[in-house]
Amino acid sequence: MTQPESERPSPSFCYALVPCAGLGSRAVSPQDQPFQAKQFQEVAGQAMVMHTLQALAGVARIRRGWVVESPGNDFEWPEAPMWPARFERIACGGASRAHSVFNGLQAMRAQGVNDHDWVLVHDAARCLVTPAMVNALIDRCWGDEVGGLLALPVPDTVKAAADGRVVATVDRADKWLAQTPQMFRLGDLLAAMAPFEAAGFVGITDEASAMEMAGHFPLLVPGSAHNFKVTYPPDFALAAALLQSRVI
Repeated sequence: MTQPESERPSPSFCYALVPCAGLGSRAVSPQDQPFQAKQFQEVAGQAMVMHTLQALAGVARIRRGWVVESPGNDFEWPEAPMWPARFERIACGGASRAHSVFNGLQAMRAQGVNDHDWVLVHDAARCLVTPAMVNALIDRCWGDEVGGLLALPVPDTVKAAADGRVVATVDRADKWLAQTPQMFRLGDLLAAMAPFEAAGFVGITDEASAMEMAGHFPLLVPGSAHNFKVTYPPDFALAAALLQSRVI
């Protein structure tokens, strides 16, 4: 029996959400003045976040994207053609990354994104992501009930420490390093994060952690060592070298 057209689920689409309201204080040395959030610092000729957005814009299946910035952010964003046409900025950043993501998801829903649609949340400071990495994630997650994230198996020996000394060696056999994008359906991710709103989203370190606490089991999709998050001062030079080494 054919399902009535009114009861058929609408086609799913992919959207991107880039939280861009953090300070990134670990990326700045104490003597660095004036302070500028790491995502707006220049890497290989332009602000780090612009490399990130341009890579996401190179994924044809991403229909639209939103960049969540802090209210009152004074960064001078570039105009087209550097600025991706399918992306827009919304000034609803919160006190934490998770808060910014939650606010961004609500704004996306208010602008007509369906709860069944996929949202790819990506860190602004992972500026070495490529369209190929993102497409690999979409390919793996598109037919999945939950969704998933790019990640890497832990390659090194892992130590547990106390007071600066090793107290144990941790079995790394089942350990992965989480990356982004992380791809989940809008409604599912909002529902997973909502219970933590009253407590300021304490305990949510990424979107997958919220989904896990809601009883879901996200897919782990192999990522790339190049898709690291620029976090500390030396990371800028490494990111610049890798970006400049790419064939244009």
